[in-house]
Amino acid sequence: MRDYNNNDQSHGDVPSPKTATNSIKKVSMLPLVFLIFYEVSGGPFGAEGIVNAAGPLLALLGFVIFPFIWCIPEALITAEMSTMFPVNGGFVVWVSSALGPFWGFQVGWMKWLCGVIDNALYPVLFLDYLKSAIPVLSTGLPRVASILILTLLLTYLNYRGLTIVGWTAVLMGVFSMLPFAVMSLISIPKLQPSRWLVMDIGDVNWNLYLNTLFWNLNYWDSVSTLAGEVANPKQTLPKALCYGVIFVALSNFLPILSGTGAIPLNRELWTDGYLAEVAGTIGGGWLSLWVQAAAATSNMGMFVAEMSSDSFQLLGMAELGMLPEAFSKRSRYGTPLLGIVCSASGVLLLSGLSFQEIVAAENMLYCGGMVLEFAAFVRTRMEHPAASRPYKIPVGAVGSVLICVPPVVLICLVVVLSTFKVAVVSFVMVMVGFVMKPCLDHMDRMRWVTFSVSCDLPEFQKESQEMEESLLR
Repeated sequence: MRDYNNNDQSHGDVPSPKTATNSIKKVSMLPLVFLIFYEVSGGPFGAEGIVNAAGPLLALLGFVIFPFIWCIPEALITAEMSTMFPVNGGFVVWVSSALGPFWGFQVGWMKWLCGVIDNALYPVLFLDYLKSAIPVLSTGLPRVASILILTLLLTYLNYRGLTIVGWTAVLMGVFSMLPFAVMSLISIPKLQPSRWLVMDIGDVNWNLYLNTLFWNLNYWDSVSTLAGEVANPKQTLPKALCYGVIFVALSNFLPILSGTGAIPLNRELWTDGYLAEVAGTIGGGWLSLWVQAAAATSNMGMFVAEMSSDSFQLLGMAELGMLPEAFSKRSRYGTPLLGIVCSASGVLLLSGLSFQEIVAAENMLYCGGMVLEFAAFVRTRMEHPAASRPYKIPVGAVGSVLICVPPVVLICLVVVLSTFKVAVVSFVMVMVGFVMKPCLDHMDRMRWVTFSVSCDLPEFQKESQEMEESLLR
């Protein structure tokens, strides 16, 4: 088995990742906050299904309660573990250190699949928001060509560098959220609080409700995969995650609050893109067009942020020796070239799936990855309480377990409510990861492909590696 902690470079003279990236400009606080915003949510676009599934009261309660049982625990754990391991690869490094490289690879595989599946949504949603203004984009060859061109253009933006992506995300975020700030102010005289209290507990689509809510408010750990690209990550990451939680919660809650309170309820109309019609009813056609443009812009922002996270995750896995060395090669702009190509290819292959199929499948895979992350966090806290933690959640060993209980309960609900088809597809994709790891190890042993050797993981992982020896070899 490869020793992930030694300094032997027998598999090739590979420069230290830290040395190789010294000259690359790092991401600062403001761009990082907006990257987190787009990796997690990107605003209320796509949240209309929550009102459709459960009505105004449960929709609003969901956006109030969900941050406490999922967003805050996941963001806190990400802050602690990312500052403990401020390198590219993020959760792959945490899980590898706590549970062994086999499980580190599995979390990497599941989360990369989630990211690619998720990114397949955004070109489709981009066109869905524009098709009322440009009907030709709704079907046929123009739609397929538009998805291809949009994917290639946004992929090129990722290729040009994370700093450019970060500041582009800032501009897109401001433009995307301004119309909802305007809508919220204009709606105040029209609000009728009694409309927020509508609930029919017997007519709730719990599967759609939880999956859509979960999809709109997860992925807080994505920023960890590019921690090595952040300026002063031990200070910047915890603050950026804190600001991100507040920004994401308000950007989802306030538009739903004003939309459901200002106009009469018709749940059947609350589907993807309906917020533009709500804005038109509240403020007029100009505001509706602004929301449509904002939605399209937000989908572009989510695409570039997600692809950045996915591609740097593959780079981090290659630096750990889990993927061929080719994945660790950077372009002249400091971006992971092969990781970007693989992520873009996956997006193009999956862009024909329906919204609900994509959301349900990625949520199942995401849940599996999060269970491993929570286990890694708890085990690291239990077995290495004295390890250096630049940011530490102010709880002890018992508290570290309790903080994981609400999100794990939520994960169980998402899994239980999933359809048989989604469960089978997700299981097959997980099994592919179980087979892929031994195959890659065999390729490494036979020297068919060159793999890097990394010394980034701490010594306290060695006992975990020994426990996983039989799985790895």
